[in-house]
Amino acid sequence: MCVGAALLGAGTTAATAFNIGLGLTAFNAFAGRAAAQDVANQTYNQSLITNRSLEENKRQQQLALSERKAEEEKFAAQDKFAKTIDALQASRSIIASEQAGTTVGLLLMDQDRQAANYREKVNQSIESMQRQYLFNIEATESQFVSQRDQLQSSINEAYNAIPSLGQTLLNIGTQGAGLYFNAASI
Repeated sequence: MCVGAALLGAGTTAATAFNIGLGLTAFNAFAGRAAAQDVANQTYNQSLITNRSLEENKRQQQLALSERKAEEEKFAAQDKFAKTIDALQASRSIIASEQAGTTVGLLLMDQDRQAANYREKVNQSIESMQRQYLFNIEATESQFVSQRDQLQSSINEAYNAIPSLGQTLLNIGTQGAGLYFNAASI
């Protein structure tokens, strides 16, 4: 500032205008930098809060999926147990009918085959539920990671919007030079 004022002639209107303009330019540049820093800090703090909320939401979703899987497995096991009892009762009924020969053997084998087919169907259903459960857990993880990455991107953008000290000083110097040449032409 002093160099510009000395070149323009100390105490002249041009020197005063130059000094005031340069002071305002410097103030505006540093105030803008501070405001951008505040915005970045607010974005960061808000992202921390949002990230905690996302983690809690993921935990709740996975807990609900786990409880649902446990209920479905319990129901399937009860269903399989009930069908096994039904098959045993049917087999005992066939035996109790006091029929003899190949027919009874075929009826018992058919009853055992039907019971085995039903148990296999239930087992396949349980395996399918387990695969779906793992898929749903992976989906909640993927959704969480995607949302967390968006938060990180917002934070990065906010901090990248802060002008560096070098950029701020260069801006002040450029505008100061413009003010100097404008004041010198007065």
